[in-house]
Amino acid sequence: MLRKNALAAAVAVLLLAGCGKPSEGAPAKESVTLKGSDTMVPLVTPWAEEYMAANSNTEISVTGGGSGTGIAALINGTTDICAASREISVVERKKAEAKGITPLETTVARDGIAIVVNPSNPVTELSIEQLRKIYTGATVKWSDVGGPDAAIVAYSRESSSGTYVFFQEHVLKKEDYAANIRLMPATSAIIQGVQSDANAIGYVGLGHAHEAQGRVKVLGVRMAEGQPAVPASEKSVLDGSYPIARALYFYTSGPAVPAVKRFVDYCLGATGQNTARRVGFVPVK
Repeated sequence: MLRKNALAAAVAVLLLAGCGKPSEGAPAKESVTLKGSDTMVPLVTPWAEEYMAANSNTEISVTGGGSGTGIAALINGTTDICAASREISVVERKKAEAKGITPLETTVARDGIAIVVNPSNPVTELSIEQLRKIYTGATVKWSDVGGPDAAIVAYSRESSSGTYVFFQEHVLKKEDYAANIRLMPATSAIIQGVQSDANAIGYVGLGHAHEAQGRVKVLGVRMAEGQPAVPASEKSVLDGSYPIARALYFYTSGPAVPAVKRFVDYCLGATGQNTARRVGFVPVK
């Protein structure tokens, strides 16, 4: 089972397969570094653990920090794989190409962004427009959206997060976040904040919501007023009915070197995709 402390932001998880000195004639150890999206840490960590269990000559280092951090590491040549919960931007691609790097994109899973509140909150659903107003500061009290007469405490990831960017583009319609939004360095901090505050709301990846069952309540989301609310689930992401869904990516510098390609192929294979489903993400195949 994935350890909860693997969700902490900016903490490297060095996963080593095998121990002791290799015997003579044994193949040399291969190292793969993977850095980026905190949303994807609960996904890539078991991928790395399982892959190394079956490939004892490979060491995979997994580090979070956010999609922007991972993309910067790819550009600077300090990671083999960038895990990103958003597409690389035009500006980032130009920076990479200026350094002779051509980022190659591979979709490895899909994800829904779940809206979470404290379990004591009576609100069960919100529309995209209501979420936009909450996060841009136009709506400040729960009573305006069917809840108690209390101020809304809204949590968000910080700007280096791909989830922050995606939410701003697809829910806020590219408007700025309100100045009083609480920006958190990791998704685990959002979960903790919502769990401990009856008036809090946050957004997290479906895998994190899956892992935090019982500690937070996931709201249904309506595309528009008058339409039915849709719960965040594998089914609703796959059939397109859940309105806040996205692809998750690996970026490599051009065609992956053999050790990296073998790991990426594993993640896209039947075993890897079954793992994605098991930990709360949505397979691509």
